[in-house]
Amino acid sequence: MEPGSLPYSPLMIRSQNFISVSKPKNSLDKYTAPALEKGLDILEFLADFPEGLSKVDIAKGLGRSLNEIFRMVSVLEKRGYILCDPETERFSLSLKLFSIANRYQPARMMVKKAHPKMMQLTQATDQSCHLGIFHNGKILIIAQVEAPFNHSYNVKLGAEVNVFSASSGMILLAYQTEETRNTMIDQCNDAKDIDREQLALKLKNIRRMGFEEVESYMVKGVYNLSAPVLDPNGRAVAALTIPFLAKLNSTRTERRQAREHLVEITRELTNSIGGTESLES
Repeated sequence: MEPGSLPYSPLMIRSQNFISVSKPKNSLDKYTAPALEKGLDILEFLADFPEGLSKVDIAKGLGRSLNEIFRMVSVLEKRGYILCDPETERFSLSLKLFSIANRYQPARMMVKKAHPKMMQLTQATDQSCHLGIFHNGKILIIAQVEAPFNHSYNVKLGAEVNVFSASSGMILLAYQTEETRNTMIDQCNDAKDIDREQLALKLKNIRRMGFEEVESYMVKGVYNLSAPVLDPNGRAVAALTIPFLAKLNSTRTERRQAREHLVEITRELTNSIGGTESLES
């Protein structure tokens, strides 16, 4: 075994993620940039090995020859995306990607993309809606659109709501890995008396349905309709909720139609941020 190599082949790890592109699955598959894809493959692969890898291990892990990745590794190092330990000759990610990510404000981006969709949703349902994210053990309302008629129930922009008193909270917990979910719950002040086994069953049912539709946890006469906005790993980054207030002579059909509009809008938002409905563990 050469210095800086692994006692096993990373190829066994990476090969499980290979996808054949011989038959395009969607319109984006028509366009290829092999050099760019090679560079992205290297960055994504190194993210799983904080201790670093030698060029040989990188090549093996990606199923490529050393000659194929040599120039790309050199360019990534020159641009500051990866670092080389001079003693071990192992390459690891630098903090440049982290720095770039911190210049990008996802909450602002989310609101910008969500607002026109939320306007569309309120027009279609005659109900208000709000967008919530998980923040410091609470649900923070980052966007809100009022109903286009005089009588409605609204949650204030900037409000912080207890996680277990909101459908937004249930949605955001449901679409997480178990480890992330437990970390989130540990941050919640209102989680003290929660039966985690019962909660797990409830969240599993939410994932199966793709939404939550229940009587409000806090207000009589209001039904919560809530669905997730998902990231590329299928994890909820936000929850869009309609606090459905029934009018006189309204029917359950109206609430069902509102929920269907809601689910469609959240799917569109998920697609707009490159998200997927398949949750990765």
